[in-house]
Amino acid sequence: MFGALPAALTYYWRMKMPETARYTALVAKNIKQATADMSKVLHTDLEVEERAEDFVKDPRQNYGLFSKEFLRRHGLHLLGTTSTWFLLDIAFYSQNLFQKDIFSAIGWIPKPATMNATHEVFRIARAQTLIALCSTVPGYWFTVAFIDIIGRFAIQLMGFFMMTVFMFAIAFPYNHWTKPENRIGFVVMYALTFFFANFGPNATTFIVPAEIFPARLRSTCHGISAAAGKAGAIVGAFGFLYAAQSQDKAKVDAGYPPGIGVKNSLIVLGVLNFIGMLFTFLVPEPKGKSLEELSGEAEVSHDEKLLYIL
Repeated sequence: MFGALPAALTYYWRMKMPETARYTALVAKNIKQATADMSKVLHTDLEVEERAEDFVKDPRQNYGLFSKEFLRRHGLHLLGTTSTWFLLDIAFYSQNLFQKDIFSAIGWIPKPATMNATHEVFRIARAQTLIALCSTVPGYWFTVAFIDIIGRFAIQLMGFFMMTVFMFAIAFPYNHWTKPENRIGFVVMYALTFFFANFGPNATTFIVPAEIFPARLRSTCHGISAAAGKAGAIVGAFGFLYAAQSQDKAKVDAGYPPGIGVKNSLIVLGVLNFIGMLFTFLVPEPKGKSLEELSGEAEVSHDEKLLYIL
């Protein structure tokens, strides 16, 4: 019951906010209302540019999602945002889900037979919290600090590349990392994959689709990209839950068939990260550009441009 209160407050305050000026002007085609809304927000008097209404009615700016014009301008961009989000979530969610198996394999968590349920949950939660505090959370803050300095494209490309490197560095000499004297090194390298996920594609795959598409299609394209990501999460959650099972039938968890093992699963994840790095080249760099420039809505003559007060 109390959980409904934040949602109700959010709804109330959202209803008090004006619609974004870009939507009102470019989608609803109401340039006067957009100007009035921005005047209230900025506490200043704004006037409609003389040719602004002609701009928003320009047929060159009214193509649909399934049009040849959209395919020409943004087809590869949409392929880039959907594929990178899909591939990232396969790797990211599968990593999260079989953390327990990895920690058990290297002896960081005792065998289940030696613990009760409460103790097992505590040990797993402690290990996951340590990984989060030392890698996941700092990765996000590094993204916040550098995203407008080195750009989204560079961060995403670097993130996929480093995730690939660390996945292979863990996977190929996997038996080396399972030895007691090497477990700390394993945990450090495993944590770095999460650091570069968040200082990389786990942040940028969400940001870029909200910037590079036209205003009237922006939410739709972002939703398509996000849906691809969730499909990747499903593949990661279920596919690798089975894949990470031991190849030895005697060591397989109850109810599961033999899989390819943790080592081979990590190699597959490294390959997926590498493919994600390649698909990143389909995504443009939004840094330092207006939304109109990125979406192509500014591809008209200079004196036809809508004032960027919107």
